[in-house]
Amino acid sequence: ACASDLLSEGYIQTATEKMSKGGPNKRVSKRALAHKKTHPVFKKYHCWRHIRVKESWRKPRGIDSNMRRQFKGAPAMVKVGYKQQLSLRHVHPNGKKHFVITNVKELEMLMMNNLKYAAVVAKGVSARKRKDIVTRAKELKIQVMNASAKLRAEENE
Repeated sequence: ACASDLLSEGYIQTATEKMSKGGPNKRVSKRALAHKKTHPVFKKYHCWRHIRVKESWRKPRGIDSNMRRQFKGAPAMVKVGYKQQLSLRHVHPNGKKHFVITNVKELEMLMMNNLKYAAVVAKGVSARKRKDIVTRAKELKIQVMNASAKLRAEENE
């Protein structure tokens, strides 16, 4: 299967689809951001007791589990009530939403939306291409959230 077939069948997302997926992005006020809810760190039950039990969240299912039965003093469980307000969801404290960039061409999508979105260079992008993306973003006046990542190690050598 070639890339164009996968794209037409909906398996691969284009940059425009990535941006439109989140729905209407309203500009977030600083006042609303100040009241953004925090939630406890949800950990797997007994991860603090045994090294073999990892911290990543799993729902407790035991018949006698104090956490599942939600007794007083037991750690908090994941619930829908911890969900963020829709306009504040996935919004950075600076008021912008993140948009993952993998190449220079995708950066051009943010030219008109640089007040609402901030670029985040993808994890797998090499240091050489990352440098090109950061310089192009400066020209287009687009904020890159992780501009200094992977570049520090090169400068030290």
